[in-house]
Amino acid sequence: MAAARSSDGSGPLRRACRAMGRVLRAPFTGTARGIRKATHAHGAGESGLGKLIELHAVNGAGDVMITVALASTVFFSVPTDEARGRVALYLAVTMAPFTLLAPVIGPLLDRLPHGRRAAMAGAMFARAVLAITMSGAVATGGLELYPAALGVLVCSKAYGVVRSAVVPRLLPPRFSLVKANSRVTLAGLLATGIAAPIGAGLQTIGSPWPLYGACTIFLGGTVLAFTLPHKVDSAKGERKARLAVPHEEAPRPVAATGGKKGGRTGSTRNGRDRPPGLRSVGPSVLHGLQANAAHRALSGFLIFFLAFLLREHPLAGQSAAVSLGIVGVAAGTGNACGTAVGSWLRARGPEVIVATVLGLALGVAVLTAVLFSTVMVAALAAVAGFTQALSKLSLDAMIQRDVPEEVRTSAFARSETLLQMSWVAGGAIGIALPLNGVLGMSVAAGLLALGAAASVRGLLGAARRGSPHPRVA
Repeated sequence: MAAARSSDGSGPLRRACRAMGRVLRAPFTGTARGIRKATHAHGAGESGLGKLIELHAVNGAGDVMITVALASTVFFSVPTDEARGRVALYLAVTMAPFTLLAPVIGPLLDRLPHGRRAAMAGAMFARAVLAITMSGAVATGGLELYPAALGVLVCSKAYGVVRSAVVPRLLPPRFSLVKANSRVTLAGLLATGIAAPIGAGLQTIGSPWPLYGACTIFLGGTVLAFTLPHKVDSAKGERKARLAVPHEEAPRPVAATGGKKGGRTGSTRNGRDRPPGLRSVGPSVLHGLQANAAHRALSGFLIFFLAFLLREHPLAGQSAAVSLGIVGVAAGTGNACGTAVGSWLRARGPEVIVATVLGLALGVAVLTAVLFSTVMVAALAAVAGFTQALSKLSLDAMIQRDVPEEVRTSAFARSETLLQMSWVAGGAIGIALPLNGVLGMSVAAGLLALGAAASVRGLLGAARRGSPHPRVA
């Protein structure tokens, strides 16, 4: 009997079970260690950025689960004409109120500088509850589905603006903001790519199952949000930013007036400090926002317009589902490539990058309108994803460089709100437009042309003049 047992008192059966357990756990523990090593590399673990990267991956996975459930109910389960009406109703009931709520989100979150972890956890938990709420209505597509979808959208964007505000607090040494945002964004894209087919598989079991999966993921994100470092909740040195300052009220330095009677002293008005607005720090940020608004409008337009166009008129030789998959994969691949290239170009002039990628997207959109084909539609989707990602990262770099640190956090929240409103406007145009490919691509080119007319000259002029602020590598 003694010989049959090991020195620790375990028998052969127990040892075999333990060995089997280690074998079964190995793929999961090995994957977890690999993910943790990647997200915590180059000082990201010590600064806390690694935990934010993981939290954003959880956020992306949960959001795509809800997207799969809603798309299957609102879009795929009914004929095209009815689907178009349902999506229009979805926009009216969710996006339109959100357009009114979006300008309020940033100021409300400015009032919670000491509760950012709680705000992100609350956004996660609220979406978990809303996912369960929608699971009862997703099969029927009843009207009660839309208020819950609006709540999910608001919570998702609230998380997004808080996340943008948190990133500067978690920068590792020798990390630029654009590099940090590249890592965070890429993690979200990878998680979305992994979770999307899982959500589609759950959809085959039953329409509520992707929402059950989303609920589980968001509950995990609720816990993960509270593991972020305490410095996330620090508001030291921060003030609120305004998106615009009337030209005559723009603050001027003391040196310009000498502090004499009749002049403004520093950044004061009526003897009180005034926070600088985005226009007061130079034209680059304003023109960068205009260019990025054009990219976001294009994104919203293509999502809705191509969804209906390819369902009614699939790409040559392909089914509707395969056609949508080709375009979706092309856009996702382009977005991931743009995020990766953004990290490589982080030390280059962001104004030139924004102007260049806007011109690239405009050129491809014009070619797609003239030479409308399967290849050109896929190419436009890929280029749109690439240029949107790279332009947004360059805008982040301009905000980091030109906006004073004391208002930079608030500026990120305001810029995200404006870009979301542009996406809503582009999506509404895509819903209303007739399903004609050449016409749609012409409208896409027109959206980009408006953005180029408003921003490119100012961006190149600012690049020639050089920034009055030191560049950040």
